[in-house]
Amino acid sequence: MDSLQNFLAHFNIVLLIDLLIHVGAVLLCVVVHEMSHGLAAHLLGDPTAKHAGRLSLNPLKHIDLMGFLMMLVVHVGWAKPVPVDMRRFKSPKRDMALTALAGPASNFLFATVALWFANLALTPDFAHAGDLRRYIVAALCWTAVLSVSLGLFNLIPIPPLDGSRLVLSVLPDRLYYGYLRYERYLIILVIALAWFGFFSEPLSVCIGWVLKGLCSVSGFPFVVLQYWFGLY
Repeated sequence: MDSLQNFLAHFNIVLLIDLLIHVGAVLLCVVVHEMSHGLAAHLLGDPTAKHAGRLSLNPLKHIDLMGFLMMLVVHVGWAKPVPVDMRRFKSPKRDMALTALAGPASNFLFATVALWFANLALTPDFAHAGDLRRYIVAALCWTAVLSVSLGLFNLIPIPPLDGSRLVLSVLPDRLYYGYLRYERYLIILVIALAWFGFFSEPLSVCIGWVLKGLCSVSGFPFVVLQYWFGLY
């Protein structure tokens, strides 16, 4: 009983709401990213992701525990790889590159939509707005920032990230298919580099640049994101 009273005495509802907003934003960004991979592959002739149940809004279909924790801790991460059978593509290397690009592209589009809705809520009377509207704007902004972060991180040209598919697509077939056999082991390198902050500074700069551009499209004031998230 004393333990429960002590917990309630130190319980901070604001921190709990912030955590829920953060977790919810991560789940949304990951689902959009992975569904887009699967949808692109399906449209290009490969139904493997669809048959595996990956064209789903259920986060449990997509979440990788380590990648999810990395998103929460260092704001970059990944999900379960979407199964793709390149043999079903008409142009395997090209279509694989397009399938990979669909993930980051969807993140940038999703961030733009989130900022557009945030701008609708950010009316001139926002300084006197209630807590609910403040939390809605905060959730949309967090979603935009994390979505751009996920998209940019996956564009890094290190296998097995999406950016490597674009670079590898220009290699001769012999090198391309030989390299694919070993790319799964490079995830350890990616985890280590992300954990020790190797990507932090360049990603922060790029995130600021991209969000500034998306703010100009959506109408959301970039200065708000600079103030809340310390963007460049």
